[in-house]
This record gives sequence, structure tokens and C-alpha cells, in this order.
Amino acid sequence: MALTNKELKLRILLCEDDENLGMLLREYVQAKGFNCDLYGDGDAGFKAFLKGRYDFCILDVMMPKKDGFTMAAEIRAINQDIPIIFLTAKSLKEDVLEGFKIGGDDYITKPFSMEELLSRIEAILRRVKGNKGKDIVAYRFGSFYFDVTKQQLSNGSNVTKLTTKESDLLSLLCSHANDILERNYALKTIWADDNYFNARSMDVYITKLRKHLKDDPSLEIINIHGRGYKLVCSKIEVETK
Repeated sequence: MALTNKELKLRILLCEDDENLGMLLREYVQAKGFNCDLYGDGDAGFKAFLKGRYDFCILDVMMPKKDGFTMAAEIRAINQDIPIIFLTAKSLKEDVLEGFKIGGDDYITKPFSMEELLSRIEAILRRVKGNKGKDIVAYRFGSFYFDVTKQQLSNGSNVTKLTTKESDLLSLLCSHANDILERNYALKTIWADDNYFNARSMDVYITKLRKHLKDDPSLEIINIHGRGYKLVCSKIEVETK
């Protein structure tokens, strides 16, 4: 993803109580063209949020004075739209779901690479940019045309009417094209609950979508072990209204 000059000036609020990690993260995102302010605890970070104009938040979950979940809930009470990524050493399903319920856009478990963090930031920015003020009505990828509003997947004269769940899942995969669609995020967005039966149901729908796309060998939905899925395609075009 190529960032525009406007996007490069986005201000990131980074809250991380590990001083060394925090400085490394700040230096990295600044080197990538973002403006970034670093705070070592949630109380100082939230005060900075109230005073400043930030476009993106990266919050460590376990922080002194005010943890990341509490801080995120207070931010969401003020701003429903600002993207939030949680950083944590916890990988328990309950903690991940708690982060999403509060309103987090993504959840990264430590340790992680700087490149992974940048990829997550870019994916969220792409979704925000694509949805802001516009409704996505269709995607073109490979030899397929996906009409989101009609829930139809077309390949030439061959038209497949998708179920609502198939359409919702394919929409998420398209909006994350060539990036990872986190399993928990998809379950929360489409099924609203990450239980065993919903997870198995999503696996079934992934299999169905693979069958729908099998006529184009340039397209693939791959499993990312322990993470989720990725729609791999050379190019994707978005139609909005």
C-alpha cells in the first residue's frame, strides 16, 4: 500500500510502558513517515489524547495507572471512529475478545515484528479510507466481479447468488485483500460471538468460497496458522457510491 502525503502526516498516540520497546516502535513509525507521541502509562496517554488531535491509537494492554482496555473504553466514549490497535503479551481468547468488545480494531500479541505492525496499520487505514463517507458496492478481483449489494459473484456469464454469510465473509476478505483477516475479528463482525460452533461454521463458509473461486487459479484463500485467512490476488478494484 502506498501512503499518500496526507496519510503520512497522521498522528499516532502510542502508549507502551516498556521504555525500550516504546522508543523502538516510535522511531520505526516515525521513520515510515508518521508523527508519533509516546507515553509510558495509560493515565498520561489519555490526558494527551484529550489535549491533542490524534488519528490513530496503539495501546499496550498492561500499563500502570490505567490499563489499555480502560483507556480504550474512555477513548471510545469520546471518539467512536479513531482506529485502535492493542499490544499485549496475553494471547488468551477471552482477552482478545475483550479488546474487540471494547472497540479495538486489531490485537497484536508480543513478540511481533515491526513489519507486522506496519502492515496492520496500513490495513486499517485502507479500510477506513475505503469506507469513509462512501459505501462499497462491488469488488473486481481476478476474473470475478462481486456485487456486494446484490450478494452476487460473477465470472463472465456465470453468476452465483451468495448467502448472506458467504457475502459478508467475502466482503471482509476483499477489504483485507493480501492482508490477514483475523479469525476473531471475522467472528465478532459476522457472528458476534467466538464460540466453537460459529468457528466451525466459518470454516464451512471458507470452504464454500474456495469452491466459488476455484475457476481462477490466480486467486486463493489461504489459512494463516493461528491467525486467520488471507485472500491472495494480484489486484483488487473497489467500486463505491
